[in-house]
Amino acid sequence: MQAWPRPVVPSVPGSPCAPLLHDTASDGLVSVHTGERARLYVCGITPYDATHIGHASTYLAFDTLQRMWLDAGIDVHYAQNITDVDDPLLERAHERGIEWRTLADDQIQLFRDDMAALRVLPPEDYVAVTEVIAPIAEAVVRLLDAGVAYRVDTPESAAGDDVYFDIAAAEAQGVWSLGQESNYDRALMERLSAERGGDPDRTGKRDPLDPLLWRAARAGEPQWDSAAGAGRPGWHIECSVIALDHLGTDFTVQGGGSDLVFPHHEMSAGHAAALSGRPLAAVFAHAGMVAYDGEKMSKSLGNLVLVSQLRERGEDPRAIRLAILEHHYRSDWEWTQAGLEAAISRLAAWSDAFRTGVRAAGASPSGSVTADDVIQRMRDALRNDLDTPTAIAVLDEAATTGVSDPQRVGEAIDALLGIDLSA
Repeated sequence: MQAWPRPVVPSVPGSPCAPLLHDTASDGLVSVHTGERARLYVCGITPYDATHIGHASTYLAFDTLQRMWLDAGIDVHYAQNITDVDDPLLERAHERGIEWRTLADDQIQLFRDDMAALRVLPPEDYVAVTEVIAPIAEAVVRLLDAGVAYRVDTPESAAGDDVYFDIAAAEAQGVWSLGQESNYDRALMERLSAERGGDPDRTGKRDPLDPLLWRAARAGEPQWDSAAGAGRPGWHIECSVIALDHLGTDFTVQGGGSDLVFPHHEMSAGHAAALSGRPLAAVFAHAGMVAYDGEKMSKSLGNLVLVSQLRERGEDPRAIRLAILEHHYRSDWEWTQAGLEAAISRLAAWSDAFRTGVRAAGASPSGSVTADDVIQRMRDALRNDLDTPTAIAVLDEAATTGVSDPQRVGEAIDALLGIDLSA
């Protein structure tokens, strides 16, 4: 699958260093310096109702991580999936009275356009689930053969049985255990499983939390003939296989929104460990949720603010990006028109201060600071768990006092925050 064009990232002189990042599993800051190359996997969209601000907030968080790695001279191998066949997509296509593939294709292109407008660095590997059905099915068969998956009778299907992951058998291998990524207790896991696509009440399962690996074909649903039988993949195994195929085991960071902590990232890690005998990733990092009108922004509630709609009404994508980066990536926050207007004003102030190459209005030469100092303070903030609000505060101050070399600061803003003031 083709991604979107890659923006140019300037090289900024100075003393960069690799970032510290919050790891959900250990609940602490850890170094994500991995030598000359970092490997990053961020879970992609299910292509309907794209791209809302919650999506954008997540991808901007890990875009900032990429920019910090690049600034430190670390190459990045970034992979991302597209869940282009899944129950929510099929349901939305049915509601709209259109073919599911048409809806998916339209929304994937919209997502590409939004990511390009926001200047998000694209993945090296952008993989649709429908492109890798055969490898996923083969992985399901391997799990069955290894005794860490089992079949459940599916009377309503004429194409065979559903296949489920056996959590207890996987834990017995000693590489992965339930809860090690999320640190959630079982009661919370069972509640979240029911809310987030699981089926804890399914008859025939060995454990209510055992997740679906392969859904046997049902009438009227997309299906593929495969080594696992006719049907389609479950949710978590898709990311496990794509990540292992493109990044290998023990990769640097698995990222996504905090709503993916459980069951998606927990079970993806379990599947991958059962397949490879190794941990999936060294660090599991998660972005907070975005609210609107007092409620978490979600497709089910319909309270979505779409990047494409903001762009269509003429909002500058740089201001949209800046409005999101004003919030720390791990925080839960609310999108407001006032926040966007503040970002528009900030963008104008920064453009005056750093793009034109002249000292900020009212600033005296004696009050100015060096560009090196401003850039280092930005780097220090971003190194500390991608602290974009503090980096923005540093730039607000510099825009008021003036800097010795505004153009260099403007290039650093482009490189580290992805905002091109020359546009």
